[in-house]
Amino acid sequence: MKLTSLWDLAVLGSISAQTLPVSAANLRLRTKLLLSFVLLSSGLTCATLLVVRRSAQVQMQHQVEQDARNATLMFQVMEQQHQMALSRKADLLASLTYMRNGDTTAIKDASEDPWKSDDCDMFALADKKGKIVALHSTSSEFPTAVAQAMLYRSLSSGSAYTWWINDKNVYQVVLQRFYDGPPVKSNLLGTVVVGRSMDVRAASDLGRISSSQIIFRYGKDVVVSTLSALQEQEVVRQIQDQPTQEQAYIGNERFLTSVVDLTPGSLPTANVIILKSYKEAAASLERLNHLLLGLGLLAVLAGGTLVYMISDTFTRPLATLLKGVHALKEGNFAYPIEARGGDELAEVTRAFDGMRGTLQRNEAQREQLEEQLRQAQKMEALGRLAGGVAHDFNNLLTVIKGHSELLIDRMKPSEDIYGSTQQIMKTADRAASLTRQLLAFSRMQVLQPRILDLNSLVADMSKLLRRLVREDIEFGFLLGDSLGRVKADPGQIEQVLLNLTVNASDAMPQGGKLTVETQRLNVDEAFAQERPPLKPGQYVQLVVTDTGHGMDAATKSRMFEPFFTTKESGKGTGLGLATVYGVVRQSGGFIWVETSPGNGARFEIYLPRAVEKEEAFSYERLPAISRHGSETILVVEDEDEVRSLASEFLRSAGYSVLTAKDGVEALEVSDRLGGSIQLLLTDVVMPRMRGTELAQKLKACFPSLRVVYMSGYLEQDTCSGEILEKAMVMLKPFSRDTLIRQIGEAFENKAFAQAIPE
Repeated sequence: MKLTSLWDLAVLGSISAQTLPVSAANLRLRTKLLLSFVLLSSGLTCATLLVVRRSAQVQMQHQVEQDARNATLMFQVMEQQHQMALSRKADLLASLTYMRNGDTTAIKDASEDPWKSDDCDMFALADKKGKIVALHSTSSEFPTAVAQAMLYRSLSSGSAYTWWINDKNVYQVVLQRFYDGPPVKSNLLGTVVVGRSMDVRAASDLGRISSSQIIFRYGKDVVVSTLSALQEQEVVRQIQDQPTQEQAYIGNERFLTSVVDLTPGSLPTANVIILKSYKEAAASLERLNHLLLGLGLLAVLAGGTLVYMISDTFTRPLATLLKGVHALKEGNFAYPIEARGGDELAEVTRAFDGMRGTLQRNEAQREQLEEQLRQAQKMEALGRLAGGVAHDFNNLLTVIKGHSELLIDRMKPSEDIYGSTQQIMKTADRAASLTRQLLAFSRMQVLQPRILDLNSLVADMSKLLRRLVREDIEFGFLLGDSLGRVKADPGQIEQVLLNLTVNASDAMPQGGKLTVETQRLNVDEAFAQERPPLKPGQYVQLVVTDTGHGMDAATKSRMFEPFFTTKESGKGTGLGLATVYGVVRQSGGFIWVETSPGNGARFEIYLPRAVEKEEAFSYERLPAISRHGSETILVVEDEDEVRSLASEFLRSAGYSVLTAKDGVEALEVSDRLGGSIQLLLTDVVMPRMRGTELAQKLKACFPSLRVVYMSGYLEQDTCSGEILEKAMVMLKPFSRDTLIRQIGEAFENKAFAQAIPE
């Protein structure tokens, strides 16, 4: 479609608009769409053509320059090869001449077989004064006088390799002196010269190999060339006294010239000019331009036709939609609107129809949304309430448990209220379990490794694991007796069990047997050497065995690598066994795998036994802590009762105690007595300043300061979470023995001195 016809169509649309408003509006819209697309497409096409053409021109220039450099390099390589061949012939000729005491017949013999070849076209012999006494060349136009002048010039320059050129001949020559004894001036017998002619045939061969035109010049005269006489004169006139790699023109054909000096430092100069044509590159560029231009025109025409069809299809139903909009403004929700097809306009029409229904149901939906919002706010408030209640309740339980423990310490078992006091402590422990459930609901629980019974954990997980295993797999548990305790994060161990069970199930697609075992194991030196890097000691062993397809040696060597999986694409992430390995190693344990193709797999996990008693399910008092200290501890807690109780516990163990109700007051205390404080015992969540922030500031001033956190829950604080992962955290409610033990461990373990990054 031509641009003028588009403007005619626009004018026609303007005239028709007076009588047919809707049709005129549609016509104007189509015209605008077409004009906009044609102009945009034309502009983009022209810009693309210019960019591509410029890029192609630059690429063409670089390619021609590279070809010219390659041709020059090829000439230099061939020149060096011929020089080496001539040097060998010169050595032989010098030896022959020496053996014949400088007899000139050596030159005659050398000009015949086996000396005669394409590499040797000229042989000459000069006496010790440099006078030529014998000369033989394939060209009769290279007289002895010219050769003598060339020889004197070469001898005076001291060059053993050069080019001899006269008006009609070009020779690449090598000079070789021979001596009667040591190579000193007094023993010089003469000089032999071996040369190779560079005639028109040789120049044509060189030009054909390098895809170039070749010109040999002596001074300002052309000696040998692959061009015609007229072309030679035209090129020489253009490149006269010009640097290398300049452009030259022969008729309308452009060439890139490269000049190689054959006799540097000598006058007149001899050089070779290599001309690389732009003809092929320019033809390729022209073809590319035609192709791009054709594609651009085709794209504009095809796009214009397509846009016209789309705009016509689009604008017709748009008028109906516009009438529906006007009807909606007037309050008519029943105006018929029909959407056909699945294009954008049909979707807009259906969306508009849906919007009308939405407006009608607006009041009902608004009330429903308000109810949903209230419910969401209620759940959020309930979560915050649970966290806040758990926090405050943990503080209360800390006071209840602590003072109950103090009462028990001051009572005798025979007293009537001794049992009642114990019952208070047990009830407080049950309340603490309830707070942990509240914290789990509100996602504010603190995750820390603890002393646990592996059998109890496996038994609790058995119901979940049985639901995960298919019915065609026989699933059994063999739990050992008197395992002892292990210190680990229960959630992490549950993750290990879950990953190994799922992995074993996937290894038995046709069914099989899966067994989970636990046992107590004393590992000696011999057993440990069979399962490196296992070390001797007392362990609790967790074994997961399956009868699946097993693994070969190559797979076994990589099974713990992250993202390594033998499952088909999309069936696994390759992180299951890597997670198992990381959890076991972080828990201080070891893992050993026995497997072979067709014989299933046996995963043996060794977790070090812990001497402490299990804390999660025991309501008995822990043994008294014998450690007493004299260090100074700063206790920071916003709850007065908890702060007072913790201070009393610490003082009963011999520690000197300083107190502060928040972080700001703690900083003031540290300004006065900071040098005498060895350990900071702080709550995590406090007004005015969090415990982690306080610890960071104090650690910056006192790098050797130990830090122990006490907390019943954590707010959504990513920074605090990262810090607490590496720190010692004591959960509320805590007992006196737990507090003293944590403080003792903090003083004895130097690693906690670096728990807070500076």
